[in-house]
Amino acid sequence: MKFKGFSIITFVVGLWLIAGFAFAGNIVIKGSTTVLPIAQKVAEAYMKQNPDVKISISGGGSGNGIKALIDGSTDIADSSRFIKQKEVKLAVNKGRYPVPFAVAYDCIVPVVHPGNSIMNITMQQLKSIYKGEIKNWKEIGGPDRPMVVISRDTSSGTYEVWHKKVMKKERVFPGALLQASNGAIVQAVSKNKNAVGYIGLGYMDKSVKALMVDRVKGSEETTLNGLFPVSRPLYMFTPGWPKEDVLNFINFVVHPEKGQKYVRDAGFVPLY
Repeated sequence: MKFKGFSIITFVVGLWLIAGFAFAGNIVIKGSTTVLPIAQKVAEAYMKQNPDVKISISGGGSGNGIKALIDGSTDIADSSRFIKQKEVKLAVNKGRYPVPFAVAYDCIVPVVHPGNSIMNITMQQLKSIYKGEIKNWKEIGGPDRPMVVISRDTSSGTYEVWHKKVMKKERVFPGALLQASNGAIVQAVSKNKNAVGYIGLGYMDKSVKALMVDRVKGSEETTLNGLFPVSRPLYMFTPGWPKEDVLNFINFVVHPEKGQKYVRDAGFVPLY
């Protein structure tokens, strides 16, 4: 399976061979709510091993993380999408040169209330639902109830991937309810029998039901082999080649026997 930016993995491997000294300091991480659980688990483990380093983490969406990278208010930007060319230009104009590091894989899973009888949905049906063309569950073999369509806001990297892979760059209809995070979508769908939403794999729990897409279940296996149609890599971006504490932290995140085991603990798919 080939993702945009996948070649960065081989590039990252070279980091393991770079010697660095641990300097006491702080690391600021901002951005994607999808990457947030990974960053939190890895940072917690890293700080236990490096008690002189403090890491602060906040969400807000991939777009906001990259904005923080551009304006210099973060050391690392978490993103569930690749950086846009216009964002690269803005960063370079401010003397910052974004470096991407793939840290995990994910798939975006459509979810409904557990009481919904629907088990499978097609890519075309998803597109039609989010365009506002399909308005009742009975139109796709479900109960005779109106749909409540829930989407992410436009600053979200998850929205960007959905917009590209599901919507084929067509707009989500204005009647969709927008939520600012994966967790907010889980909460909204779990409380509404008519709702449909989409979340990163790591946010799945028993309060919502995952739908198969074109008869393929979203899982670690179908993410890695490319069978699940809405899959993606997850990134951490630095504003230049990382140094000192940031370099050591990135080394830790991508190491197969260190940070990568916490990727799976967070519910996502490790690189290796």
